[in-house]
Amino acid sequence: MPKTIPTSHRPAARTTARKAIQPAAKAPTTARSAAAIATNFQQAFHADAMECVRIVKLGVPATAVDVLAKRMVMSKEKLVAILGLARATVDRKARENKPLSADESSKVLGMARLLGQVQAMIEESGDPKGFNAAEWVARWLERPLPALGGQRPAELMDTPEGQRLVSQLVARMQSGAYS
Repeated sequence: MPKTIPTSHRPAARTTARKAIQPAAKAPTTARSAAAIATNFQQAFHADAMECVRIVKLGVPATAVDVLAKRMVMSKEKLVAILGLARATVDRKARENKPLSADESSKVLGMARLLGQVQAMIEESGDPKGFNAAEWVARWLERPLPALGGQRPAELMDTPEGQRLVSQLVARMQSGAYS
């Protein structure tokens, strides 16, 4: 277990794989639900693959980037750089109340899912009081990690494959197989 998660917040080694493969019995995704999922991190983490595809195709509202940055206590400039987004494009779409493109939405949703994964992990440990998953992830993303060959997780968050690697690393932390 890395030293970055306090002992009182050590995650349990339970899996959420069954939740991820269960078919969704939900209403069709709307712009409102896409915004809610992009900013409700646990909901984003537990959304099944089909729901995530619908959200990405519908487009996450550009304003979700502001919400993510605020919740992570990170500048918007830094968040868009980590996700490989163009700040001017995100700002323009937010002003025009337009959704992000599928590629942009996928990156934002991936970050929301990572935040939800960490929050779920901490809640499963039984002691989430006083722990802010979004702030912890923001700090953790900036740390060079031996498990990533000395790279910072932030360097991988601009592609779906990189986000998957970072998510798998968090899962390894949860299971105790972190190296």
